[in-house]
Amino acid sequence: MLNLTTSHFKGDLFGGITAGVVALPLALAMGVASGLGPMAGLYGAIFVGFFAALFGGTETQVSGPTGPMTVVVAGVVASITTHPDLSGNVELIFTTIILAGGIQILFGVLKFGDYIRLVPYPVISGFMSGIGGIIIILQISPMLGHSAPAGTLNALGYAPTAIAGMNIFALILGALTLAIVLLWPAKLARFVPGPLAALIIGTLVSVVIGNVPILGDIPTGLPDMHLPTFSQGSFLLVAEAALVLAVLGAIDSLLTSLVADNMTRTRHEPNRELIGQGIGNAFAGLFGGAPGAGATMRTVINIRTGGKTRISGMIHAVFLLAIVLGVGPLASYIPHAVLAGILVKVGLDIIDWSYIRNSHRGPRWDLVLMLIVVSLTIFVDLLTAVAAGVILASIAFVKQVASQQMEQLKASQKINHTNTPREAEILNETQDLMTIFDFGGPLSFGAAADLGHHARSQLEGGVLAIVLDFSRVPFLDVSAALAVETIAEDAAHSHRGLYMCGMNKEVREVLAALEADEHLHDAHHFETREEAMEEALQGIRKIQSGKPHIKKH
Repeated sequence: MLNLTTSHFKGDLFGGITAGVVALPLALAMGVASGLGPMAGLYGAIFVGFFAALFGGTETQVSGPTGPMTVVVAGVVASITTHPDLSGNVELIFTTIILAGGIQILFGVLKFGDYIRLVPYPVISGFMSGIGGIIIILQISPMLGHSAPAGTLNALGYAPTAIAGMNIFALILGALTLAIVLLWPAKLARFVPGPLAALIIGTLVSVVIGNVPILGDIPTGLPDMHLPTFSQGSFLLVAEAALVLAVLGAIDSLLTSLVADNMTRTRHEPNRELIGQGIGNAFAGLFGGAPGAGATMRTVINIRTGGKTRISGMIHAVFLLAIVLGVGPLASYIPHAVLAGILVKVGLDIIDWSYIRNSHRGPRWDLVLMLIVVSLTIFVDLLTAVAAGVILASIAFVKQVASQQMEQLKASQKINHTNTPREAEILNETQDLMTIFDFGGPLSFGAAADLGHHARSQLEGGVLAIVLDFSRVPFLDVSAALAVETIAEDAAHSHRGLYMCGMNKEVREVLAALEADEHLHDAHHFETREEAMEEALQGIRKIQSGKPHIKKH
């Protein structure tokens, strides 16, 4: 249910207007960088900002076009405009944005928000830093007075040409804008945010010096509607881009929600937030807006200037709508170099400098993973970067857990603590002829792969009885069940005893369902470890009586 309260209206009003002032230059810059134009950036800020605030799950979140979303949609624009069969059909771009919103709504309905936050931090750090790098690379040409080529590799390849034919006035203007954004005093920022000051000063300076590329004619007024359109040749391109936008926007928004939680001491609703973001992006695409997500800087400013409820984010959007209805003639004089300077600061802010500074003190693998994701983000694509990062991180984690479980398992075989005096007596008598596998909890599939090999080496080394203690195992997966089956088969073929204790009903049902209990005889199931060890001792004695001398390898 929507909770619209006016008890904090004064704070929400100041917070929303201030966030709107900050969002104005950023939305213009993001719109230009996306390839959709400055007004698309403003429309995106309006529609995503309003509907994400109205329906989202983070009370103080301010949403709009962000660096990561801009990078992806710029790639979509480049792909569609250069595709020989699509003829630059702009409707496909907005269809992609609408579809991305629909996917985000589906994510929320399916409660994917509970899982997106499980993406490892080095992966998040890597692709955010990579996106920051992409934004900076794409601004090289505009800072030098040239049009921005589509794609990171194209921008890097064109850089020498841009440098050779640079517009010195554009470079000065871009550098001045960047310096203002970086050095704008905090005292003045309370009245005029740095990006807005840089936009105004840079535009005024450009009027004086002239000879720099500007935005030119910009339409004003309310946007036209763009209904979704599909074609057989474009479906895969649109669907893939929409999925990337949806996933990236979800992660971007939920990260900002965490920042808002820390500042307000509240807890956001991740799945509701995804639904709100999806509705916002669907409306943005429907009315020609750039896609958006939760914007960290705008959210922080909203909170710091009094925003308490979702009304503040809605006010931010309404404020921008009022600006849109009359800003066109003024915005047409804004130079590309000024927007490039603002975007370079955005790129620098996105890069995870905190982790980079301290990464040498943490695990080396996390740093390697982060660098891999950065490289894939910049030189391949975001979807590949995130997918590869999550897969590599998962494999590394499974390996680490499996190694730790096997070490604990090996340590349990040299057990010097016992539950009862009788267990100690049995261990003292059997020495190395009995081994105990004391599972400390659920057995990961990574450890299960090595368990059978380890048990086989024990049997080959002269062990006459194995006790499997399942007392702390609540469940088994397929890999662990098959590993237990392998141990049972090896013990049977070696004519050695296998004894189980503490196995609960769920574990037995899994083994039975997979037909992995053929060699797990009911007579060798016991409630306690002492009972299993007592029976194993009797089995060892029988084997020894049949074999006067047992050679150990």
